[in-house]
Amino acid sequence: MSSSPSTTQAEWSRSRPWRGVLVATALPLRDDLSVDHDAYAEHVRWLIEQGCDGVVPNGSLGEYQSLTAGERTAVVRTAVAAAGDGARVMPGVAAYGSAEARHWAELAAAEGCGSVLLLPPNAYRADERAVRAHYAEVARVGLPVVAYNNPSDTRVDLTPGLLAAMHADGHVVAVKEFSGDVRRAYELAELAPELDLLAGADDVLLELAVAGAVGWISGYPNAFPASCVSLYRAAVGGDLDRALELYRALHPLLRWDSKTEFVQAIKVSMDIVGRHGGPCRPPRLGLPPDVEAVVRAATEKAMAEGHR
Repeated sequence: MSSSPSTTQAEWSRSRPWRGVLVATALPLRDDLSVDHDAYAEHVRWLIEQGCDGVVPNGSLGEYQSLTAGERTAVVRTAVAAAGDGARVMPGVAAYGSAEARHWAELAAAEGCGSVLLLPPNAYRADERAVRAHYAEVARVGLPVVAYNNPSDTRVDLTPGLLAAMHADGHVVAVKEFSGDVRRAYELAELAPELDLLAGADDVLLELAVAGAVGWISGYPNAFPASCVSLYRAAVGGDLDRALELYRALHPLLRWDSKTEFVQAIKVSMDIVGRHGGPCRPPRLGLPPDVEAVVRAATEKAMAEGHR
């Protein structure tokens, strides 16, 4: 069972607001697939009340690829207003073009956000020179840039050597590590000890926390924020017995964050626990019945065990 959430998080600070538990927020949609901004604002407020340190709107879990420019802008503004402090908001600014990515970073700066999350170029397999130029362009906006390494989806691998070079250039402050290869944490610490490591995949949170992660850009707190925050605090605080207990209990859910159907799975769990997940926008479709049954069973089991 999870401990009660704290309303004041010691790990969150204005100087490095990308640290702690930042939730990659799912975006509530109505039945007609329009964005439900009232539900989204309430969700952001609830996550922070439950002990999460901040939110990441317009990430992959937020279905940013399916949003219009106007919708994407409105989502950032809703998140900032609901969070009550723009420093707690790290918008995803991924785009096919560097100029567009910079535009989204400029919007984040204008709205008072504390940092931005940036994928490498992903319209093609960009080489190191193009990747470094892409991050340099967005970094010119002046907001701290958190790199997002997801080579399985982007076909571009932000290796420890490349990340160290971009950090030395002053273009990235941290990395959301989603490769699943926890061995990289140690190489990264050797090459760029001042670059913050953030766990990017829910199902390797404990391993990366042991390896020195100082943050978690997470998916499943959308449904179970208090328990996920307790897991993170125990893991980074060295209470490994407690962390392992929570990790084993939650892992049947956490592993869905690394699967192709992660958006649908997390939204299903949200609906089951009484949050508003709602449908996804095409081309994402609902989960097949047999897959949804697995997610439902894991969600209901976690609820029955007292996780919230």
